[in-house]
Amino acid sequence: MLIIISLIAFVLAALWAVMTRSLLRSAIALALTSAMLTIVMFRLRAAMAAAFELSVCAGLISVVFISALSLTHPLTWNEIRQHMKDRLSRFWYLPVIVVVVGFALFFLKVTPEFKLPPAEIEKDVREVLWNLRQLDLIGQVAVLLAGGLGVVILFRDKEKK
Repeated sequence: MLIIISLIAFVLAALWAVMTRSLLRSAIALALTSAMLTIVMFRLRAAMAAAFELSVCAGLISVVFISALSLTHPLTWNEIRQHMKDRLSRFWYLPVIVVVVGFALFFLKVTPEFKLPPAEIEKDVREVLWNLRQLDLIGQVAVLLAGGLGVVILFRDKEKK
């Protein structure tokens, strides 16, 4: 049941990311979408993929997007209205598709069966990260540090101007 609720929240957050007029709200919705995907991955016992999804996609990417947005100039009211009209004309059908697919799945009584791997082959994430996948962990730390340094450099350039 938690997976179904997480998937519904995932779809709603993805719609919010596409449909909102604010880029900041869109970046936050993208982080929320990634967090919902992380919950689904953990529930499906894909702990390694979930850990990387949470740290890189929900964490680093969101920080980089929000930092880049802080460097942009605000739009005028006319630009905002035009942007809203353009976005609505491009994506008006997305909520309709989601509702139609949702009703179709409900009325066809489609119930997904999630077949989980047996618990005895599941390994602890800490054991895998620290003992088996050290090189992957070093790569992830390098990506996180590069993102953090990129944000610092972006803010330093903004202060100089």
